[in-house]
Amino acid sequence: MCGSRARGTDMDDTLMGTPRKGGSMVYVALVSAVAALGGLLFGYDTGVISGAIGPVVERFGLDSTMEGWAASCALVGCMVGAALAGTLSDHLGRKKVIVLSAVCFLISAVGTALPRNLVEFILFRFLGGLGVGAASMTSPMYIAEISPARIRGRMVSLNQFAIVSGFLVVYFVNYFIARGRSDDWLVVSGWRWMFG
Repeated sequence: MCGSRARGTDMDDTLMGTPRKGGSMVYVALVSAVAALGGLLFGYDTGVISGAIGPVVERFGLDSTMEGWAASCALVGCMVGAALAGTLSDHLGRKKVIVLSAVCFLISAVGTALPRNLVEFILFRFLGGLGVGAASMTSPMYIAEISPARIRGRMVSLNQFAIVSGFLVVYFVNYFIARGRSDDWLVVSGWRWMFG
């Protein structure tokens, strides 16, 4: 397999089936942008709790310990997801792990919007954290692997841009959901819209 080429050069690009010089940069940019959606979901899922925690505390009658757990359980899931993502990526492939992360995000969004009790809320937040952790490892890795060396840094930076964009988007979403609404509505329904 192209033994004359040095490792870490265009050989990596050829092996990954990505275009070399003269290939379709539009394709690379598009695939990188789609993979960076994992970063957008990372930012959204991590930041959503900031606008929802007050109503969630009131809805479930949480003390300060349980409030902390409800807010941080996604980060625990994130640690587990990041720890497992490398091994899963090696066995399943990067694309499959990115898709699995997206499925975790989807189930988590629905589950945290419609929990019947605090345990369900925490479990679904943890599941979302698994997706966040896996995406935080796998998305930039996949983008780096499909991008030619000469634009690799720019393409990988899309993921970081998507993360901070996700934070920005969720702050606006939370603001517009809460704006002008009564506290009672936020406790009963409003926080659900923030997650879902």
